[in-house]
Amino acid sequence: MAFDHKGRVVVIMGVSGAGKSTIGDMLAKVLNCSFLDADDFHPLSNKEKMSQGIPLSDEDRIPWLETLQGVLKDKLDNGKTVILGCSSLQKHYREILRSADADYVHGSYASRVQFVLLDAKADVLAARLEKRAAEGKHFMPATLLQSQLESLNIDEGEGIFKVDATLSPLIIVSKIQTFLFSDFEQTAGNRDC
Repeated sequence: MAFDHKGRVVVIMGVSGAGKSTIGDMLAKVLNCSFLDADDFHPLSNKEKMSQGIPLSDEDRIPWLETLQGVLKDKLDNGKTVILGCSSLQKHYREILRSADADYVHGSYASRVQFVLLDAKADVLAARLEKRAAEGKHFMPATLLQSQLESLNIDEGEGIFKVDATLSPLIIVSKIQTFLFSDFEQTAGNRDC
């Protein structure tokens, strides 16, 4: 099934270990668009802090998010669809990303940048992070999970689509596709396609 709505960003969000990169990459392949991993845009100083178990502050995160915003703005301005894997734990972080849409009105949540939360219990996430760390696959230790869970702040009015991250990746991608296409059908009359 082709995804023909140009100029759209889908942010696969959640704490570390939720499966953002796995799901984002799979979804991008299914939708025939590009996938960006927000971790690739962190400066070395941020990666070093996290690898030492030090949570990032807003002073660390805001420039990183603004860099991502610029990349997304370029994609949207060029009519591209992109999937971004990004924690996006707090509303003001998501507002920075939503603002990549030049037509976005701050606080309205009506943006061409949409969010999908991969949701799972802390014990599941911790087990995934410990496995990943043992395999040497990521710079962030499981010790930072609690600070991420405490930072996660969702306003129900934002319309963030939530998916159970313990489902199989294929089922998760299918649920996201259903959400995206139903949303596209509802809004296609209001947007240039």
